[in-house]
Amino acid sequence: MPKMRVALFGRFVTVVAVACTLALFSQAEAGKDRNGGPHGGVTYELWASDQSNTVAGKAALGIDGSLLWIWDNKAIEKQVDGGPAALPMPCAGTAAPCDTNLVFPAGLSEHSEFNVSTGNVRPLVGRLHSSFIDPQQKYALLSFFAPGGGMIGVMDAGTKEAIALFRATQTGTGRTNHMSFWRFDGLAILVCNLDGRIVERIDVTRDATGRITALTYNMNAGLGVGKGQTVVEPPRVYLGNNAVGHPLIGSIQVGTSDFSDLTPNGFCKENGCTTGPNGSSGGRPNNAILCPIPANDNALVYVTLAGGGLLVIDSSATPMAIVAEYGNEVINGAGCAGTQANGLIHLDGGVSAGPGGLTQSTYAVYVLLHTAFRFAPEHNSENQPLPVVVIKDPTNTMTNGNHDHSGTFSNDTGQVPGTTTRRDAHGVVATVDERYVHTGDRIQNKVEVVKTGGRSKPVAIYDLTSDNGEGRGIGPCLAASVTDDPAMPLNDPAPDLISRSPNGDYLFVALRGPAPVTANHAAQGSCPGVGVIKLEQGGKSGRLHAVIRTTNTVDTSPSAPPGGHAYTGSERSDVHFVDIRIVGESRD
Repeated sequence: MPKMRVALFGRFVTVVAVACTLALFSQAEAGKDRNGGPHGGVTYELWASDQSNTVAGKAALGIDGSLLWIWDNKAIEKQVDGGPAALPMPCAGTAAPCDTNLVFPAGLSEHSEFNVSTGNVRPLVGRLHSSFIDPQQKYALLSFFAPGGGMIGVMDAGTKEAIALFRATQTGTGRTNHMSFWRFDGLAILVCNLDGRIVERIDVTRDATGRITALTYNMNAGLGVGKGQTVVEPPRVYLGNNAVGHPLIGSIQVGTSDFSDLTPNGFCKENGCTTGPNGSSGGRPNNAILCPIPANDNALVYVTLAGGGLLVIDSSATPMAIVAEYGNEVINGAGCAGTQANGLIHLDGGVSAGPGGLTQSTYAVYVLLHTAFRFAPEHNSENQPLPVVVIKDPTNTMTNGNHDHSGTFSNDTGQVPGTTTRRDAHGVVATVDERYVHTGDRIQNKVEVVKTGGRSKPVAIYDLTSDNGEGRGIGPCLAASVTDDPAMPLNDPAPDLISRSPNGDYLFVALRGPAPVTANHAAQGSCPGVGVIKLEQGGKSGRLHAVIRTTNTVDTSPSAPPGGHAYTGSERSDVHFVDIRIVGESRD
């Protein structure tokens, strides 16, 4: 198994580099040309995070339980080739799809920052927002985004069983775990505490084979990005036996996070602090953390913010440290996806997930030179280097830092297909060869493609509602759409976050349902599940080739998507995220 030596915290450690090696297979090595070709190459699993409840009778969507859907690539390929629908795999001790309430049993015992029992059991684990596979392809990191929850789960991706469960720090502004990420080396988990306005770190200890032997919530590592922050409740860890009777691991290292108000340049991390001035170019008016996008080759993390602006942090420092900062007029707000390709960081800008997003319309793609950022204690000057604005739709509303005078202040056209003119950039993914980056539009059901390199530029747009990607014919979402509400607008994929097959032939995109749990003013769709996009023209374009349908009619909670259709049916499945776990190399 390939390994690499990396510097971490001033020492060298051995990292099993399965992901880095297999992800760089060329199309020929994977047994495929750039437009697909014969199946084979790398074998993998597709993991999809479904935010719907697994308990009936709840008063709200996405608060109690979630579904984790896992498929083998051979089952996917059979369906794509016209065979039977792909069936999901079970988790250890549970049926398929996996109910996270069972994967992380209700009786797990809560332990404090001093690693002693508090007498409480685990809170609700709901609204599974993401399930990231680690770089070693051995573990999955689950983010539960239920309001006030802050729950972070870790699973063994091979045995499909839970190994750890934590709860993020609660500060004076709250506590939620939006989307947490593995660092590039798999030796840290970066916790995106959205409402707490703090990036936190769980240190990961592995043996020589990549097996996790310890997980430590390091309170000394946290970096607050708000103003006047205080801790209301420190992190928590949950111990006991998982669904198959194996003990969970995890501990907390007591310490103090960096809750200072100012960046290294002397500006308020978040506008309105009392100890310094706001940053220029709009500063950062709302630092609810959306997504810490980790680099794939070093410890830098690009942290997107609800109100716009950007913070680049060094996640190897303790506490983690800001090394670059941007105002929201330079990088507009509500971006929650990004990727590294050809030495460039691609970030998007979309609409707010909060109520204000109902009248916003934003589609933007920014590019930053990854090598332009240094490590703590060094840092860049404010707003340097300036990003390249590769795409910025002229109809974008003047919100979240956008001050382009060609835009309007609001867009009241809702989200019903055929009548809405709103846009919402969300999922971002690079092709395997990193020549192209695809960015989805959650409202308009389209994907824009940027060619990366010395002069990144938009080169194509394809339509997920069409069978050829060019707006002609009806795509496969129609056949997979809900049928229990005659008035429901059909063939509405509502694409969310995107991943890619390691063989370079497909992109996989989360497709939202008729009762979206989050961003429900922009994410209503008619065919919940995972869309299989077949890449064409060497990765320059694509078309929706199939839909792996998911369903959940156990959840009976009410749904009323603003600006959308008042759906009267019973489907509650809502897939928000997809990722790939590489299993090995096919010998077919």
